[in-house]
Amino acid sequence: MLERKKSSALRTKFKLSYVAMLIVLILLGISALPNLYPNKSWIHISNEQQNTLNIKTNEVIPFLNNHGFMVEKGSDAQSQLSLLLENPKTSAQAQALLKAQYPNTKVKIVEHATSPFWLQQFGLSPIKLGLDLNGGVLFVLDVDLDKALEEKINSAYLQTKSIIVKQKAHGLKAIKTRTGFAINVLDSAQNKLQPVLSELTQQFTNLSHLQTNNGNLMVINFNYTPDKINVFNNQIMSQTLTTLRSRIEELGITEAVTQRQGKHRIRIELPGVQDPSEAKRIIGATATLGFYQLKDTGGQTFTMQSGGTIELDPIPIFTGEHINNANIGRDDWGKPLVQLSLDTKGGEAMSAFSKANIGKPMATVYSQYEQNAQGNVIKTSEVINVANIAQHLSSRFSITNMKSQQAAADLALLLRAGSLTAPVTIVHEQTIGPSLGSENINNGLAALMLGMGITLAFMALWYRRLGLIANVALLLNLSSLVGLMSLLPGVVLTLPGIAGLVLTIGMAVDTNVIIFERIKEEKRKGRSPYQAIQEGYKQASNTILDANITTLITAIILYAIGYGPVKGFAITLALGLLTSVFTGVYVSKILTETLYLKRCNKTGAQTHA
Repeated sequence: MLERKKSSALRTKFKLSYVAMLIVLILLGISALPNLYPNKSWIHISNEQQNTLNIKTNEVIPFLNNHGFMVEKGSDAQSQLSLLLENPKTSAQAQALLKAQYPNTKVKIVEHATSPFWLQQFGLSPIKLGLDLNGGVLFVLDVDLDKALEEKINSAYLQTKSIIVKQKAHGLKAIKTRTGFAINVLDSAQNKLQPVLSELTQQFTNLSHLQTNNGNLMVINFNYTPDKINVFNNQIMSQTLTTLRSRIEELGITEAVTQRQGKHRIRIELPGVQDPSEAKRIIGATATLGFYQLKDTGGQTFTMQSGGTIELDPIPIFTGEHINNANIGRDDWGKPLVQLSLDTKGGEAMSAFSKANIGKPMATVYSQYEQNAQGNVIKTSEVINVANIAQHLSSRFSITNMKSQQAAADLALLLRAGSLTAPVTIVHEQTIGPSLGSENINNGLAALMLGMGITLAFMALWYRRLGLIANVALLLNLSSLVGLMSLLPGVVLTLPGIAGLVLTIGMAVDTNVIIFERIKEEKRKGRSPYQAIQEGYKQASNTILDANITTLITAIILYAIGYGPVKGFAITLALGLLTSVFTGVYVSKILTETLYLKRCNKTGAQTHA
């Protein structure tokens, strides 16, 4: 009776284990299926301004075919035209050709899924391939944080001078210092200091000030403390990352990897991009836009694009950070212009200024950072437009007098994506061809299949029946790892990642070898097969967990300090450790116990008969 209860409880335990195991394996297996259906790169052509697209496939397809880009499929829609090339690896060159041929259109390369519709309904997609497997361009950018801080302090200094004039705080004078700026306060004007300080600290929250006395003169020194500089630097890096990602999206690149590298560098990987010229021009651009009031005297001198100079108020009415959207267009004479849409704050500033200055001129200043002959980064500004305010403006208006259609398109793109607060310099650039990426995939998969084949053969020959269980667990491990990598966002497979897959196979087999050798030892001690299996898995599990945890710590460290391929290897290794423990210990144990129970049931039934 007691044996029957034990047997019943054991069967219930097995059933629950089976259910849990099957659910996990099925979910991971389904998430791995999209990798059998790789995405294809389609070219999407849409109008820059209007909803209706005037060009059709019967015009574009012959044009591409005549230039050597053979089109496999094409489809027309009212607002978009879609094309699939026979060789999707040449989509970047075809994109550049189409942009040159149809300058008023937006041409993007978009990845389309080819997996069954029911898989797409679950939001499942193949593993994203890294630069070394898919080909593309790598940029490493240096962000000049010192220059950004210098500009911030100079802005605060100019704003302080403006506040003193606006509040008519006579007896207060702002002067530049070596580390920042200061306000000199006469004894008779100390009562006027607090309103100026309140307005200044409200606009520049991280600015610190220290009061000193020099005879009859009070001096308030303003600068950024080391802690505040660290906060400022992190804000600048975060804003730069966001802006660069927006610019890359505007270029139509959807699989880019943009991440911080060290304290002041940013790494950008653009898989599938073979012509880096446009990406380089847009990503590295540091253009900003400002709108200024003209001043007859006491202003700051700016150079005009058309020649000569002009005096402007050093404090802008508003800047490009308040621009929500920007599109190119043409004026009544057919000249290119940029149509702007402002956010609430920018719209309010524009509305208040234009209402009070109807009939008066307003200047549009284009600024960017450039390297001079000595290699120093300097900020150059020029007035691209001076126009009289004809009426009360709000959040929508246009910038005219653009040099060319391309200049208008570039400015509109930069304004849509956001301006860079700090100057950036491309310090490293590398292009990887699609043929090299395909060769890396083929070589990596060949190494994976070879290692897996030898491992499967060895386990089957050496451990016989237990070896077959290990082989099943090994195949399930590979399927689970691919499914997990496909399921998790942000995981990218690189060439070192494939090396991590091969290493995972060896570690998974190592797990089974430790367990099976332990089972053999228990059998030699005279234990029954079932007891040997139980003890073997129990005692080997601690060793396996300890070994995998130490390796997992190493993988986490590699992921934290590594970049690009190193990070890809660390991700694959860490996930492979988790799936190896799951399949090598949990799944393998259930399969081994099931095989033993079936043999025991058959033996018991024959003996009873």
